[in-house]
Amino acid sequence: MSVELTPLRILLARPRGFCAGVERAIRIVELALARFGPPIYVRHGIVHNRSVQDRLRAKGVIFVEQPADAPPRSVLIFSAHGVSPAVREEARRAQHEVIDATCPLVTKVHQEARRFAAEGAEILLIGHARHVEVEGTRGEAPHATQVVETLEDALRVEVRDANRVAVLTQTTLSVDETQQTLAALRQRFPELRAPHRDDICYATQNRQDAVKQLARRAERVLIVGSPESSNGMRLLETARRAGAWAERVESAEEIDPRWLAGATCIGVASGAAVPEDCVDAVIARIAELHGGEALIEELSGPEEALAFALPSALRSPPARGDERGA
Repeated sequence: MSVELTPLRILLARPRGFCAGVERAIRIVELALARFGPPIYVRHGIVHNRSVQDRLRAKGVIFVEQPADAPPRSVLIFSAHGVSPAVREEARRAQHEVIDATCPLVTKVHQEARRFAAEGAEILLIGHARHVEVEGTRGEAPHATQVVETLEDALRVEVRDANRVAVLTQTTLSVDETQQTLAALRQRFPELRAPHRDDICYATQNRQDAVKQLARRAERVLIVGSPESSNGMRLLETARRAGAWAERVESAEEIDPRWLAGATCIGVASGAAVPEDCVDAVIARIAELHGGEALIEELSGPEEALAFALPSALRSPPARGDERGA
């Protein structure tokens, strides 16, 4: 006698897939490979996703942590997370041909750091101190910047002059937690200066909003993303804060069948550096573990039509003799 399975519903968050900054960074690497040929060196992972990095390695990309790790006069790409002026100077000394894939939204924060520091303000940078993006931003004004990681930090941080304080944030933080931290800083420092527009990027905001939708409707939520991805880990935290049972996987193989036992509605969301085929593989694995097909429903969400321009060096065909080795 056959047992009829309860139909499984899979709710897909929207938006998902690459944000504009990730799309641009990967495109920069691909164009550099086509123009200069391998090997191409990339400082840090171009984005925080293992499958993306593995695919680029197969094409001839070598990831390094510092410019000195690449042979002198190499083609070196700065990752989407941005770098400090000290890293840029190290690359200059090594005579690397540098191509900058920093997300323009991160570049905006760097510009704000330089402006506030030039005006004599002490900068409180909300973010994770060891994250590569924060290291780069702090490097713009290291003597004028303190990193504020938590609400507790905001309540006890000391500054030289309470009337000359500015605040910046990492672009991939929890929106809700950041608002709490900002509120605490504003209460302590009424003259606190902030950028005209929020530093947290649109894609981070959109994906956290989508996860809150999932948390209201799904019995379990799976977040697809790397443990190194700040925006992906914040999605996991957002789901749990919203009351959902949630776990994170980087690939379909990491799904524990016990997580899905007895569930009839699974929510799936992904970080801004996750390729769509990784999400497809997770969906297929969920259905397989359930024992058959699943009904897939995509939630409503904003369209992300933003696109960033490529660096000028890659926007046109190379000049005669411009390719490496010509």
